[in-house]
Amino acid sequence: MRHQKTGRKLGRTSSHRLATIRNMVSSLVEHGRIKTTDAKAKELRIVADKIVTLGKKGDLHARRRAMRTLRGKTVAKKLFDEIAPRFSDVNGGYTRIIKFGRRPGDNAMMSFIEFSIGDKESKKTTAKKDRASKKEIK
Repeated sequence: MRHQKTGRKLGRTSSHRLATIRNMVSSLVEHGRIKTTDAKAKELRIVADKIVTLGKKGDLHARRRAMRTLRGKTVAKKLFDEIAPRFSDVNGGYTRIIKFGRRPGDNAMMSFIEFSIGDKESKKTTAKKDRASKKEIK
């Protein structure tokens, strides 16, 4: 029985899976948006949200815990200095997955995973733009 065993195996050994997730979360922090398969994006979302939560704490212990997962000091610096402050007032839901089609080779579902905006002001401006565009359509 598979009780209380969460997570996708992704067709990899446990060490390969861990390395894949670490590399992907580092790339996500570095670039802000990455393109991957849907299953990998769903697994990455779990780890990325926990890393942003560590970034919001900002103390030395949180930095050391984040460095266990992240690849490189520059990536960790970007997380703690740029990304985490954007989400200071938000509790969870730091990433979003945008599905966009299938991969030609093996027909795997592909998606983008990116950090959501995070700032309340920028959310308000995008909401106003959305309302304005809906009025134009009508």
